[in-house]
Amino acid sequence: MDLSRLAVHTITNRPWSPRECIEHYADAGVRGITFWRRDFEGVEPDWMGKTARDAGLAVNGLARGGFFTSEEWWDDNRRALDEAVAVGAPQLVLVCGGCHDKTLETARAVIAERLATLLPLALAAGVKLALEPLHPMYAAERSALNTIAQAHALCEALGSPSGLGIAVDVYHTWWDPNLEPGIERAAQLNRLFAVHVCDWITPTTDLLNDRGLMGEGCIPLRTITAACERAGFGGFYEVEIFSNRWWATPQEAYLSEITRAFSACL
Repeated sequence: MDLSRLAVHTITNRPWSPRECIEHYADAGVRGITFWRRDFEGVEPDWMGKTARDAGLAVNGLARGGFFTSEEWWDDNRRALDEAVAVGAPQLVLVCGGCHDKTLETARAVIAERLATLLPLALAAGVKLALEPLHPMYAAERSALNTIAQAHALCEALGSPSGLGIAVDVYHTWWDPNLEPGIERAAQLNRLFAVHVCDWITPTTDLLNDRGLMGEGCIPLRTITAACERAGFGGFYEVEIFSNRWWATPQEAYLSEITRAFSACL
């Protein structure tokens, strides 16, 4: 079982503390970890990053910043960048913010304007910003950035800086008929920063917290990851699963299922 390109988001094993995630991931042969900012409550990020690296885990990223349409966007993103630097994360994943009471066009213009303000700070800190398109069901509340084509357009509107790229989450993008060419283009432009994997089970009982383990649903994982490989993507495949069902199971057994499914489905 080759797990050399397996990373896991700590939110996937939400019942565990971040320290427990580090210990169990390392013992299971997982090679990378993506922290969530909630992991730093009462814990210094620099200590957390050192603990992960000492255990043999690469710190692959930090989730999440963005939410540019909120009033707190500037202070929160500055904190997120500081945390990314402290934990040693090369990239910060951005959920860009929903339209709320605005039109989608207005929300997207606000996102572009505020991202342009944040970008120089991120570049100076040496932290890449990974735009994560979210499924259109989240356009109102979470993100007005919904397709890989929109993410490409936003990168180009800001001058295509090397520190700005795309995080492809299969849960949010598997339905997009332009996903594969979008992945190819992102990889060719060194813009494919992250790939998050899980599955879409049917019927879905909770659009936020009913993601499936790889192989449980209808997402064509092999097709998508094959497109990433053909395009030259060489990074981690990051397991990110929000699931009330899996969170309620013994986490050691769940982690064994993650490694098994990763090997079988990717």
